[in-house]
Amino acid sequence: MGKKRRRLWMGIILAIALVLNIVAWKSPAFCDFYVKNVYPLWVNTYGRFMGIFPFSVGEIMFAVGVLLTTAAFILALGCAIALFYKQIKCMGENGSRIGRFCRIYFAAYGWIFTGVVVVMTLNCFIPYHCSTLEEKYGVLCREIEEEFPVEELLFKEYSLDELIRLRDYVVIKVNELAQKVERDENGNIVFPENMEEIAIECMQELSGECGQLAGFYPQPKQFTFSGFFSQQYMKGYFFPFSMEVNYNKLMHEINRPATVCHEYAHLKGFMYEEEANMIGFLACINSSDEVFQYSGYLSVLNYIDNEFYKAIGKDKEVYLSHVNISPLVKSENIFLKAETWEKVEEKAVLKTEVVDKVSDKLSETSMVLNGVEDGVLSYTRVVGLLLHYYDGASEVDETLLKAQGDAYFEDTEMAMGGME
Repeated sequence: MGKKRRRLWMGIILAIALVLNIVAWKSPAFCDFYVKNVYPLWVNTYGRFMGIFPFSVGEIMFAVGVLLTTAAFILALGCAIALFYKQIKCMGENGSRIGRFCRIYFAAYGWIFTGVVVVMTLNCFIPYHCSTLEEKYGVLCREIEEEFPVEELLFKEYSLDELIRLRDYVVIKVNELAQKVERDENGNIVFPENMEEIAIECMQELSGECGQLAGFYPQPKQFTFSGFFSQQYMKGYFFPFSMEVNYNKLMHEINRPATVCHEYAHLKGFMYEEEANMIGFLACINSSDEVFQYSGYLSVLNYIDNEFYKAIGKDKEVYLSHVNISPLVKSENIFLKAETWEKVEEKAVLKTEVVDKVSDKLSETSMVLNGVEDGVLSYTRVVGLLLHYYDGASEVDETLLKAQGDAYFEDTEMAMGGME
């Protein structure tokens, strides 16, 4: 294929990708149709193929992409300098060996870049602009006994009392589950050996109410470079360019069930973080496995508790008058254990503060470019989804009444470890 024809085809492919992105931004209906009828093909074929490999292909792709981009930048800078000083015919057909190498490299890089744009458009950018979880499936209102117009519920504003009601309920549940999960003689949680299979079962069970979650799920994979991802405070990641679900093998293991279910939600086309948080939560709390239930409630605890603390003006006296997060829960509501953090820091090439800031900036930029105006703050919007979900739930009121009878609200001797 001649150079002009290659450039023409590259331009056509990029133009098609651009048109698809423009249509996606303008038409949620188009995105909904795509995610329902086309997107599952990539999960069932490309995702299934990538599942053959026992390691994270996405990590390798990402690392290679960084190296290729860095090399392209260096070569471009070198060519610019050489052209300025007229040392080499950098890009000419009959130029020097260095010039020919640069021309071949940039041609290959152009095709790789085009491929990345296409894959990200199909596997990430279009799903980002679908109708929301609530618009598609209401609020998955299994807890609402009385019929309630979903349209009215979606625009309902909640009072501080309703936030307190939700927060106290979640704290009670997480405290109870911390006591109920099986533990060994040292008090450590006994985790099921088949957590990956249980996570898939949880997601498939939830697909009965949320049809988009139906279908094939690849096995989740551990990060190869979990230490580096720990420096980014990253529990898991869905790689759109490899259709893989990855999790951090170094994090406290109680985080794994909710994390894997969260990333599976992304795999199924729910790209918004608050929706993935909500789906991960629901998948876990509806499991018959108490470890999964505990992980589910833990996954939303900080979001709700922090919103509550801010809503009461950070008044410690008021905070302490409500249900206390138990010391056991606080000891397990962590990202990494202290000894694990020490090992991560010892092996780190860059300082954690630097890695975390760069990661946050990249995540923020990616979300804003995809229409998430508040960026990483969107994670906390799961509190609004939870308020919708538990609106009118008699179980919440019954749990709170029982807790009052059990003197849950009388003990005010807690440390403020649940808050950030």
